Amino acid sequence: MEAKKNPNLEVGRNSSLYFAIGLNIMLLITYNMLNYKTYDQEDLAMDILEVEEVIEEEIPLLNIDTPPPPPPPPIATPEVITIVEDVEEIEETIIESTETDQEEGIEEREFAIDDVEVEEVEEEIEVAFAVVEKVPIFPGCKGKSNAELKKCFQKKMNEHVMKNFKYPDVAMELGIKGRVFVLFAIDKDGYVTGIKTRGPDKILEKEAARIIEKLPKMTPGKQRGKNVKVPYSVPIMFKLQNN
Repeated sequence: MEAKKNPNLEVGRNSSLYFAIGLNIMLLITYNMLNYKTYDQEDLAMDILEVEEVIEEEIPLLNIDTPPPPPPPPIATPEVITIVEDVEEIEETIIESTETDQEEGIEEREFAIDDVEVEEVEEEIEVAFAVVEKVPIFPGCKGKSNAELKKCFQKKMNEHVMKNFKYPDVAMELGIKGRVFVLFAIDKDGYVTGIKTRGPDKILEKEAARIIEKLPKMTPGKQRGKNVKVPYSVPIMFKLQNN
């Protein structure tokens, strides 16, 4: 005779469901354990702060004898004005005006021509070196024609520049070079005046002016038999030997 099974008491009826639930619980616990993080605890210094009680002392109020305020200034008494009758008669002084009237005539004065001095101012005439009738004569130059004197002047000028030429040490160290144009004039007395320079640097311009200042006194140029001022220009080349 077979035993009858009660369907309500069957143990393996929900075993698969229980297995799935248990498996999910175990996976969840394993996941949380893997992701669990721990942190190092920092050393904490525990100090005890002792606060002393501050006893506030009561400062007694001192009664300081303050000086009394100064008395008010005395009230000025009004001055008594006394009226005195004039005893002496004072004569009034009449001041006459020094201005002239339109009706007054102007005194006519006659001047002699000899009393007037006229100062004659001689005008300084300037004639270019290329067109002057007689060029300035450099000391040592000789010639019959103006062309010969002009050629000698230019030759002596070049010799003077070469003789007095000195390359500035500062310009040599800095490598400064170039051409300096010097413009000057030989006045009616034969002296060199009005030196002007134009170049690449002030150092070279100063040296070029120094060379021209050493020019000797010359025989002044002439135009129509009168001494005239003759301008002249000369280029001075500053060039380093290595370049």
